[in-house]
Amino acid sequence: MEISSFPFPTQEDYPSPNFFSFFQDFDLPATDTTTATASAFQTLPKKRRTDDFDFDFDPVVEDILSKFLGFDNQEEKPFSSQHPTQPLENQSVFDFSNQQMQTTKPLAGNNNKRGRQDSTEFITTSDDSNSQPQQQQRRLWVKDRSKAWWEHCNSPDFPEDEFKKAFKMSRATFYMICEELESVVTKKDTMLRQAIPVRQRVAVCIWRLATGEPLREVSKRFGLGISTCHKLVLEVCTAIKSVLMPKFVQWPNDNKMNEIKQEFQMLSGMPNVGGSIYTTHVPIIAPKVSVAAYFNKRHTERNQKTSYSVTVQGVVDPNGVFTDVCIGWPGSMSDDKVLEKSALYQRANRGLLKDFWVVGNSGFPLMDWVLPPYTRQNLTWTQHAFNEKVGEIQKVAKEAFMRMKARWSCLQKRTEVKLQDLPVVLGACCVLHNICEMRGEELSQELRFDLFDDEMVTENIVRSMNAVQARDQIAHKLLHQNHAATNFL
Repeated sequence: MEISSFPFPTQEDYPSPNFFSFFQDFDLPATDTTTATASAFQTLPKKRRTDDFDFDFDPVVEDILSKFLGFDNQEEKPFSSQHPTQPLENQSVFDFSNQQMQTTKPLAGNNNKRGRQDSTEFITTSDDSNSQPQQQQRRLWVKDRSKAWWEHCNSPDFPEDEFKKAFKMSRATFYMICEELESVVTKKDTMLRQAIPVRQRVAVCIWRLATGEPLREVSKRFGLGISTCHKLVLEVCTAIKSVLMPKFVQWPNDNKMNEIKQEFQMLSGMPNVGGSIYTTHVPIIAPKVSVAAYFNKRHTERNQKTSYSVTVQGVVDPNGVFTDVCIGWPGSMSDDKVLEKSALYQRANRGLLKDFWVVGNSGFPLMDWVLPPYTRQNLTWTQHAFNEKVGEIQKVAKEAFMRMKARWSCLQKRTEVKLQDLPVVLGACCVLHNICEMRGEELSQELRFDLFDDEMVTENIVRSMNAVQARDQIAHKLLHQNHAATNFL
């Protein structure tokens, strides 16, 4: 809908004191050119000014006007000279009509529309004072919504199992998140309305991420407007990203990296493994711009339905906790292209990633710090055994992404969030996943599902000859140290 560009008239455009009267009075002065012209002006009747209007009506006319304006008794007649309220010598037509509109009562009629009082609340902002004249009251209409469900969940008597089922975390973890975000998401009360409490703000966001329900259902649950719920989700996700992400998504230091290496070696027998990398796709609605970039050909062919997605690439430790994430690149990009766009790749080019491997699947290239499986045909026994160990490490990352999508169901279906706001929401899901994993929040078995992401072998699979020799040595040691399994036989 467009707004007309034609400007409304302002008082500066019309210098007359009677701004609302667009009919101006003109006095035509007589000139001294000819006597005939002057006499002509004299014979013409002079235009009667508004200020000279005579209000002494004939009684018959007065009765007619009184009946027309709805006055029954003579005491309420505005034209009666018995009750003069204001001198009428210099009163304009507009001022007089305004006076009649203020004194005339509106006619009562049948209104088919439902009264607002049935679904609204009356609030006044004017101060009651006897010393000052009463100001015009300002009415605010606030729709009355039920908050019974949230008040029941927020009560101490609410069962812990039901709370965890609704928010995918325990009450203690939820309270911890609220305390961490309190200084950022707290709003002050105003004279118009009370601010939404911190717990309710955080609960709106977490319940929306955990269930993936539409905003209309969120509005019914928490007794808030749909637009308010949408705003709260984005505000809390932004706060999680800015406040909690630096605390709970960190690249490990040297001591922590040594612990990770030992845990991965105990798991697979493979030395110097500092993380497992994996890339998943989050479905989205077809964007309005760059549609081809977000088109997911592999998911479209498998599901027989046009699919669009964005990528989430992450590195996890042996416990399934994210140590690095790269979010938001279009779904048409391959895993190696997303890796090249990540900050992790930039750190590796600066020489900051040394003396450890990040194990990936066949979609990642072989580099000095990335260790994928063998992809050529007719593999040897040693190479098959090596690929099996890589699969065990890759399973850790795949299970971590599965648990994240299982907890936050909004990642399993096409989201309503705009494309420019989606990275903040996905980043919040990664942070909340880490919090749950670090605090030992168990995931119900009924929420588990099979995570499937197509793997495409990169064209330039080998990018370092030194890495080729290092991978062959690792595969040889695994076989001769009895760490290689024989499940592939």
